[in-house]
Amino acid sequence: MHPMLNVAVKAARRAGTVINRASLNLERLQVDRKQHNDFVTEVDKAAEAAIIETLSEAYPTHGFLAEETGEQNINAENVWIIDPLDGTTNFIHGFPQYAVSIALAVNGVTQQAVVYDPNRDELFTATRGAGAYLDRRRLRVATQDRLSNSLIGTGFPYREDQDLEKYLKIFAEMSRQCAGLRRPGAASLDLAYVAAGRYDGFFESDLKPWDIAAGALLISEAGGLVGNYRGEEGFMKSVEVMAANPRIYAQMVQSLSKYSAS
Repeated sequence: MHPMLNVAVKAARRAGTVINRASLNLERLQVDRKQHNDFVTEVDKAAEAAIIETLSEAYPTHGFLAEETGEQNINAENVWIIDPLDGTTNFIHGFPQYAVSIALAVNGVTQQAVVYDPNRDELFTATRGAGAYLDRRRLRVATQDRLSNSLIGTGFPYREDQDLEKYLKIFAEMSRQCAGLRRPGAASLDLAYVAAGRYDGFFESDLKPWDIAAGALLISEAGGLVGNYRGEEGFMKSVEVMAANPRIYAQMVQSLSKYSAS
């Protein structure tokens, strides 16, 4: 394992310990509302602090783009992109679908990725050019070649500033075209599931870099494609992401491209 990936795994596991300990006592949790349906807890903050402490001890000159604490030294060559608890709404309800997401961008290109599910103790990792793994097993995207037989992951808009009406049109169209749509509520884990072949594809609007940076590298290293709804790169700066194996990706572009905001 690449030394930087090793440190990222250590940081993700430390965050997972913080999250698991808090999950045993949810009724005592302090929950704040960022805006309607967008929550942050002391656990998000404690998990993020554990991650940043672990990474900055090893790499004091690196920068950070993190969901809760924002940007630190963002113009550094090496920048860690962190979501300490993706799926906070699930977490505070005791719904066991959430993850820690950590990626390292070097001059703007993601080189290392970790998505850690503390509930199942599943560790998804990737290093650019060296493949994606679940624990020690090499990951490949699903071999499905027909959208009509595909299980597709998605995420519903949940903030008031998101376009629910447009999304419901997309949802209706995709529901008719695939075998099933799933919406568990943690995008980083959804993307890891595409890399692992558990989903045949995934799409969602209004995601942030820390939701997708690690998952996108997992998918590309597992032989999949990631882009916006038109199938173009640059999704990290976009408001939408779509991912699948190459054949399903092409079929999803036909359905989703007309809804692209990019």
